[in-house]
Amino acid sequence: MVDKVMIDGQEVKLTPELFESALAETGDNEAISRPSLTFWQDARKRLFKNPGAVAGLIILTCIVLMAILAPMFSKFDYKTQNIRHTKVPPNMPIVSSLGIMNGKNSNGVDVYKEKNIQEKYLFGTDSLGRDIWTRTWTGARVSLFIAVLAAVFDLLIGVTYGGISGYYGGKVDLIMQRIIEIITGIPQLVIVTLFIMVFDPGILSISLAMAVSGWTGMARVVRSHVLRLKNQEFVLASKTLGSSDFRLILKHLFPNVIGQIVVMIMFSLPSAIFYEAFLSFIGLGLQPPQASLGVLINEGYQALQNYPYMMLIPSTVVCLLIFSLNLLADGLRDAVDPKMRNQ
Repeated sequence: MVDKVMIDGQEVKLTPELFESALAETGDNEAISRPSLTFWQDARKRLFKNPGAVAGLIILTCIVLMAILAPMFSKFDYKTQNIRHTKVPPNMPIVSSLGIMNGKNSNGVDVYKEKNIQEKYLFGTDSLGRDIWTRTWTGARVSLFIAVLAAVFDLLIGVTYGGISGYYGGKVDLIMQRIIEIITGIPQLVIVTLFIMVFDPGILSISLAMAVSGWTGMARVVRSHVLRLKNQEFVLASKTLGSSDFRLILKHLFPNVIGQIVVMIMFSLPSAIFYEAFLSFIGLGLQPPQASLGVLINEGYQALQNYPYMMLIPSTVVCLLIFSLNLLADGLRDAVDPKMRNQ
């Protein structure tokens, strides 16, 4: 029997005192190291840790509030013309101290004093004397409405179509995917043009074009996730217990795809806003005197050399709106992805 061992280069004799049992500390054995969080609580916590997503959320909130409140509290209407006040430069009280947007034209002439204008046009006026401040935020309303409409179509059509196609598979999936391929094979601009030939250019034609073709991307994403999940053990167990197809899709498959659905919706919003602005810019969307960011950019483009503010202001709002939505969507994608939890 070994009665000696080497410890730190010294020979130590084994004695019973070396083998005294230590008291076990059992007080913290059942303690939870961190609070229990649901999926959405954890996603929200990680979302607000992302500075880009927080910045995007703040910018988006400000634009939404301005789009709702600014036209309501403005003393000018978005389509009322005042020929005496045509092409008046912007005049903002706080910013004017910096030497910009101070009511002076490119020649340094104070237009407000020259025309004896008492009102203050924060964003100036256009070639017909209409208040650009009111028209800009009214146009932002249109852009936000189109974005919400795109999200509704994605939810109602894309999620339902993709879920049914992925769940049933086989011939059902084959036929449904061929229909999507036919729809996506037709350019959206062609679809919009066809609707404009039937209806007048405006929100109705854009909405119908989006209803026909805007949901296909969401349908494909949902289908791919449902195909991956429908053979998982929890789905097979529920099916074995007699759950109906509707219950399986609604209670088991849909909750496991909701994260990707939210991310896809967030990425579809800036695309819809850009789509509306582009169509209005080329004359296939809203028509003057209706206010749209695309209409305002088109009007400003025609007077770009002499009155750049007419194009710069609505272009900035469009860029901020799309930029904030992309930042928020990117942060939300990372927040709902379990693989990004420890990064």
